[in-house]
Order: sequence, then C-alpha cells, then structure tokens
Amino acid sequence: MKRLFLFLSFSPIFILSCDTYKQEEKPPNIILFFVDDMGWQDTSVPFWDQKTSFNEIYRTPNMERLAKKGVKFTNAYATPVCSPTRVSLMTGMNAARHRVTNWTLKPDQKQPMEIDHPTLEFPDWNYNGISLEPSTPNAVYAKPLPKLLSEAGYHTIHAGKAHFGAIGYPTSNPLNLGFDINIAGHAAGRPESYLGIENFGNGKEGNELWAVPGLEKYHGQNIFLTEALTKEVLYSLDYPVQKNQPFFLYFALYGIHTPLMANKSLVEKYREMGLEEPEACYASMIESMDQALGEVLNYLEDNQLEKNTVILFMSDNGGLSASARGGEKHTHNLPLKSGKGSIYEGGIRVPMLAYWPNKTKAETVNSSPLIIEDFFPSILHMAQVNIDNLPQKLDGQSFVPLLLQNGFKIEKDRPLVWHYPNKWGNEGPGIGSFSAVRQGDWKLIYFHTKSTLELYNLKEDIRENLNLLNSNKEKAKQMATRLTNFLKNANAQMPVHKLNKKKIPWPTSVFETIE
Repeated sequence: MKRLFLFLSFSPIFILSCDTYKQEEKPPNIILFFVDDMGWQDTSVPFWDQKTSFNEIYRTPNMERLAKKGVKFTNAYATPVCSPTRVSLMTGMNAARHRVTNWTLKPDQKQPMEIDHPTLEFPDWNYNGISLEPSTPNAVYAKPLPKLLSEAGYHTIHAGKAHFGAIGYPTSNPLNLGFDINIAGHAAGRPESYLGIENFGNGKEGNELWAVPGLEKYHGQNIFLTEALTKEVLYSLDYPVQKNQPFFLYFALYGIHTPLMANKSLVEKYREMGLEEPEACYASMIESMDQALGEVLNYLEDNQLEKNTVILFMSDNGGLSASARGGEKHTHNLPLKSGKGSIYEGGIRVPMLAYWPNKTKAETVNSSPLIIEDFFPSILHMAQVNIDNLPQKLDGQSFVPLLLQNGFKIEKDRPLVWHYPNKWGNEGPGIGSFSAVRQGDWKLIYFHTKSTLELYNLKEDIRENLNLLNSNKEKAKQMATRLTNFLKNANAQMPVHKLNKKKIPWPTSVFETIE
C-alpha cells in the first residue's frame, strides 16, 4: 500500500513540532458522520460560549459523549445548501472553483427558480455534479476522496444521502466515485418518506424521484429511515473488520432534511413539552440521528475498534428556518441569523466534532475557522495517502494539526470564501445570490442582486445586526480585495443583469462606488 505522510504540502501556515504522529503508524479507520440540514443549535451540545434554550430542547447524549472524548469546533462552516458542500467534501475544492454551486438533480438544466428570477440571469453552473472524466458537460472533473482511499487499501462504505451528480450521470451512484458499498444513495437530496410502513416513498405515484432505493427488506415495517440505515451500516462494517482492513465509512444521513416526520418511538415526549407538531417531529428526528451515532460508537467499542478509529461529525449546511418549521421563521438558529440557504451565520455555521484516540485531548474546544473543503486533505492526511498529480486544484487545508494535542499552531487569519451565484427555493434574510469572505473576526458579504456590501465583526456581533461598512471602509476594502482576488483566481462565475446584460461586477468594483 503506497502511502505518504501528508505534511506541509497542504498549507504553508502549519508550524511543525515534534509532537505529531509518525508515518509508520498504522493508518486509522475513519468515520465521517454527516448530518443533513443540522443547525448549529440543533443539539444539547452548546457550540456557543453559553447554553441556549435550543440546547435545552434537543436530546443528543451521544454527541455529548463524542464531545467529551475529543475536539468541539465552534467555527466550522459548510456552504448554504447541500450539493456544493458535498462536492467540496469529495474534491477539496471551494464551490467557486468547482462550480456545483446549487443543488443538483435533473440533468443538463438549471433549477426552475433560477430561470424565473426577475432581475438576474444565472450562469450555466455545473448542474450535472462531479465527473470522472474531463469531457462531461456542466460537471467538475476531479478525483474523488473515496477513490483515493480505495486505491490506498481502504474499504469504503457510503450510507444514506449521496447527491453528487444529476440523474443518469455516473456519479449519481456512489459506487462510481470509489465506494465499495453503497447503501441507499442516489441522485436525490431528500427522501420521499422516512417511514418503512410507507416503503420510504417507493410505489408512491408521481414521487418515485425521491423514493429511497435499496432498503426493500424494511418495506412495510414499522421502522424509521435513520434506524434502517444504521442497521445496514453495522452489517457493512463486519466485512472490513473480519478482514482486518482499514475502512472509511461515510454515514450521510438523510435526516434531518424535510419532510419533517415523527419517529413515533421518540416524538411523544416532545409533544408533552408543548412543542408545535413540526418542532416535535424535528426534535424526534434529531434524537434519532443521535441514536444512530450512539450505535456506531457502541459498535466500535464492542469490536475493540475504538482505539484506532477517527470519528468526525459534521453537517452539510445551517439549520432549516425559512419553511416547514414551527414558530417564527428565520429564528431557529439564534443567536445566529437566518438559516439554510442564507449567507448569514445561521445558513453556514454548523456543529463539528472530531475524535482521534491518543491524538486529541478530551473536552477540547477549538475556535479556529474551518470550511468543508478542509475535510478532503484532512482525511487523506490521516490516512497517509499520496495526493500528487490530482486533476483538481485543492482549496482545502488539513485541520489535522488542530487535532493533535501539542502538534501545531495555525494562523488565525486564513480567509474562508463562499460563492453562490444562484437562486435557492425560499426567501429570507441573506437568502439570494451572494459571495462572502471571513478572515479572523471579520466577515464581508457581497449581495449580487443590488451589488451591496455588508461588514460584520463576528466576535463582537455574532448576530450580524450591526453593518460596519461605513465606519470601517479600509477594512471593507481590504476584505473586498481578498474576496475578489480569490474569485478571479478560481475563475468564479457571476450572474448577469437581465435588463442590461452586464455581468455583476466584482466586489472591489462595487466598493469604489461608495467612496
């Protein structure tokens, strides 16, 4: 098995120390527990400097269990919607570069809401998803994460939501990305039903597009989708364990994406708490997710695998708040502003946990800003996999140094970038076509529709209520320059005004108009 310890190649900002792990160590098993639409507040684990009323509602004892073992990251970021996040995870590229900037499904076409936008004409983004060869139209050519791990000797397992490629394209099937096993993954980004008694949507006339495939043995049973997936995951782990082969498990739950449906074995206590029905269903889905995490943790301990298995926990975007929920819209992630689809913190900041036995220090809290494309080099770093000669240019940087107890320090002011030249399906604060950059405590947002800028200091204003653009013009100009330079370097796409057919200008060009 050819492996190379990935070191400073990912980032010049890592500073070497003697306390790191050595190349000759056996590569660990790696589990990425990936939750759909889970907000920063959708847990009993506080990711802020204090507990909130949301943390008191949700029951996630296994997240608490994992946080006590390892590192809790309080400034971890995804993209505002699902497919861009998942493609960044699989390729190590920022969304501006890979151009799968919106959610994928139907082949060779934009989303209907993009076509009908009143003022903007959106670019022909890569709506067909990931491609394994360079000639596929409107797709990003890359060598994906599971393919690299498989070539290095890992047994690779995909379970749950895929959403990597449009219907009919090879990468809509996880097996074509290098996974040895695919459990229930296909082109669609949500289930038609979470209920086994409804066959997870199979046979429902007119909605087969969303039906979850491959779980026929549970059809007609009184079982929740998350539980069925967990059973299949545990079965699938037996093979590499018996072969004494390192494994990579990508457990990508469909929950807690809509439709919000009650796990009947868990929901009643939330109803008794007085929660509205959508919120009671939502809470039961979160607890079901946490139980799945607990089952995986128990399996590792029962099979003496816990000491050589890295466990990563992440969400694909901020928590849903613009539709389907109970209570007031756009408030479900407070103190973070807005939710899924938004460039405000509620749409992009997510819960992240990491545990590496004998490497991470128990109950650590790390506030270093991270972004989803960092998972690609980090997982390969852990696995000691050589990534020379990739067809794609990496934007992610390994966060392994932050997991080691005394191994490295990382520069605080590394810029993180978001780019969404698209239209999502709902309305709300910060939802629209935008670009943004965070550097240190500062965050600059550029809204494309009206070519406006907003500047926030997140350390002092986590709620993003005070736009400091006018009082900090030099900082805004500096941030706009960094954002523009990144977007140009990535050859990022921009929308066009329908009225005058002019492309939306770069952030620096807009800043010049407010001097």
